[in-house]
Amino acid sequence: MPRSRQYEDQIREDLGLMYLTGVSTRTLSLITHRLVGRRLSHEEVSKANLTLTEGVEKWRNRDLSKESVKYLFLDGVTFAMRIGRGIEKVPVLVAIGVTEVGHKLVLGLQSGDKESAGSWREFFRDLKRRGLESTKVTLGIMDGLPGLEKVFQEEFPQAKTQRCQVHVARNVLAKVPRKQKKTMVDDLRSIFYASTKAKALEFYERFQKDWQTECPSAVKCLGNSIDSCLTFFSFPQEEWISLRTTNIIERLNKEFKRRTKPMEIVAGENSCYRLLAFISLKMELAWRSTPLGKVNANLPFFQQIAEKEFTQNC
Repeated sequence: MPRSRQYEDQIREDLGLMYLTGVSTRTLSLITHRLVGRRLSHEEVSKANLTLTEGVEKWRNRDLSKESVKYLFLDGVTFAMRIGRGIEKVPVLVAIGVTEVGHKLVLGLQSGDKESAGSWREFFRDLKRRGLESTKVTLGIMDGLPGLEKVFQEEFPQAKTQRCQVHVARNVLAKVPRKQKKTMVDDLRSIFYASTKAKALEFYERFQKDWQTECPSAVKCLGNSIDSCLTFFSFPQEEWISLRTTNIIERLNKEFKRRTKPMEIVAGENSCYRLLAFISLKMELAWRSTPLGKVNANLPFFQQIAEKEFTQNC
């Protein structure tokens, strides 16, 4: 080994992988005595992680032209991040794409103000510069962040928008007295989980009549979002369960938070991207076995196996 090097590249890679999987830099510095014969400081471990940055950036800026994306799930997640000598709350914009065959992919991670229409516009344009075909995107699922819906429709003019029903319900229930919340929850569920759009609109008209006098603010709140809440009815029924809410991207953001919680403070933007990219790739592996929608499409395969190997022929 060169005199300036104190351990092999493979050990450096192992340190980086252990860090990504959840081992803190301080914990790694305690166990490196057995690996390299001396205890590395947590600063040295952090430097070892820098070797991953190039690969992460290639993944974040990869070509999307070969991905036929039809749906986009959009959200932002905020981290406490070290910027210079201070600590700031930095939002990261996240987009999950769903392909024509139902596979889910993390398309983009980019720091930016999630409340800013300009940040979202630049985020969408970056996705298109990387090859995302805007004409193939038919639906955007979002939670109603200010300005997001308008910018999405401008950048993807052929797509519709679906507001997350969970977020809308929370906003509506926030304007209802506690004693009446349970009854209103049942009425909202009747609207959102109706068998057809016509039936949902029928339940909505009944909702207006029943609650206009007692809770006019809640009725107005729902009225502002009702059209966007029912967009999913225009798409295949087996996908309704996934298109109603932003649960798919909320689950990803939950994993982001779970990994970064022990750290309390993320050591800069590049460090944040390294962690989020690793978690995203792990989630994509899990998603391969769960395409968007119900599992009915997989059932014939299992039925065939059952008939051949487990069913007794009389």
